[in-house]
Amino acid sequence: MRPVAARLPSWAWVTGLTTGATAVVVALAVQADAGPHPTAAAVARPGASASASPHASAPASLPQEPALPDDSGDGRRIVYSVGAKRVWLVDATGKPIRTFPVWPGTVDPRPGRYSVIKRTQSLKGSDGVEIEHVMYFTTADGVNVAFSNALDGSSPPPANGQKLGGIRLHKEDGAALWSFGDQGTRVAVVD
Repeated sequence: MRPVAARLPSWAWVTGLTTGATAVVVALAVQADAGPHPTAAAVARPGASASASPHASAPASLPQEPALPDDSGDGRRIVYSVGAKRVWLVDATGKPIRTFPVWPGTVDPRPGRYSVIKRTQSLKGSDGVEIEHVMYFTTADGVNVAFSNALDGSSPPPANGQKLGGIRLHKEDGAALWSFGDQGTRVAVVD
């Protein structure tokens, strides 16, 4: 009589091996999850040992994101703080979902309420840099004011006395803003 394994078709072997491997991975995952976890202090300071002592140092605190300005309105909007050089993307409930620093141009928009009036995928900026995700929302001192990011992700070059209304963002922030703000999206500018 042939052994049971010899009587099984080849696909049954593969199925059996796959099932067995899955069971081993699940068992290892459960075992790892049940194992000891390092304390926050040990994670914050690689190489430090966990200590039950009440005098163990507290974990290093993470930097706090700047709070959304109080005078920025309500509802879904883009908030730009001229003084903080920062943008917040705010959802319909009034909760900031993303914030990031920006490089403002030499001409600042006046504090007030605006909306995105035009979007352009890409063009050459007035400073000669190829830019993308251009979102215009006002004019100031005779120049257009818009959010954008350089195609190569660089910061803007020195203005050399030019009047520039571009508010430049890091490339990933420019993509996030572009996805968030359509034509008509409200923009609140605060000091």
